[in-house]
Amino acid sequence: IGQYATRTRFFEMKLNGDFLGTYLLMEKIKRDKNRVNIKKLDVNDNEPKLISGGYIIKIDKTTGESSNHGDYNDKISFYSNYDTNGEKDKNKKIYFLYDVPSPESISVGQKNYIQSYIHSFENVLISNNFLDPVTGYRQFIDIQSFVDYFLLNELSHNPDAYRLSTYMHKDRGGKLKMGPIWDYNIAFGNVNYCKGDAVNNWIYKYNDYCPDDFWLVPFWWEKLLEDPYFADKIKSRWLELRTNQLSDKEIFGKIDLLISDLETSGAIKRNYERWPILGQWIWPNSYVGTTYESEVSYLKTWLTQRLTWMDSNIPSL
Repeated sequence: IGQYATRTRFFEMKLNGDFLGTYLLMEKIKRDKNRVNIKKLDVNDNEPKLISGGYIIKIDKTTGESSNHGDYNDKISFYSNYDTNGEKDKNKKIYFLYDVPSPESISVGQKNYIQSYIHSFENVLISNNFLDPVTGYRQFIDIQSFVDYFLLNELSHNPDAYRLSTYMHKDRGGKLKMGPIWDYNIAFGNVNYCKGDAVNNWIYKYNDYCPDDFWLVPFWWEKLLEDPYFADKIKSRWLELRTNQLSDKEIFGKIDLLISDLETSGAIKRNYERWPILGQWIWPNSYVGTTYESEVSYLKTWLTQRLTWMDSNIPSL
């Protein structure tokens, strides 16, 4: 839909003569002219004309950055001054991880810059002046990327959206953009907790469903939807996409095309011969089909109901 997302390919893997089944190969998210196309920020780029970009930051677990979940520290992260309700100095903190530049290569000045930028955005967003088109929150963020991120995660009802695997980036001289999108393995009705398989609610309200989770949704999205301008952008973008890239024809045609490729190559048959898991519950499945066809049917039925609900409820945002 016009935003960069990691390119993917199905493939079959054989390792040292052992057939390991069908996998999905995905690009890693990184700064690159063909991926997240932002300026390279060297450790010495601390002058005002250079320090504004580019950055990739994320809201996520610390896996891969430190050994224990929840072990956030000043080297790898900083945190919001507001909790998930937009209140100061409460326990439910939102942490931002440095991704590009990496924690090992980002300078103190660059840390201070990106922290100040996020804090300034949040301060204005929570203020009484947040609606002003010039001095309000719009001066800090790229609205289109926020709208697209919202729609893709709501369409898929992604329980990790907004609060985990959530990437943002900022180019030199540019505004903060949401994305690239990432981590949809428990989306599309594939999870049995926190209303994750529901078709008839908003996933940005995850905090209402699982208030005791350690990782919760920032106050940003509730607040943004209080702005009629932002809500109208979502409504008009949804109507636009439903006639093109997110039409029933395009969505279900894509599914059928992928299935056809996998069936023609024999990859589906070989995968389930290698891994006979059909009919078995695997965390956190909401639905367990006894055949590949029944799993596909569940996905299509879920998507049909989700699209219908979105069509009916987006106008009232």
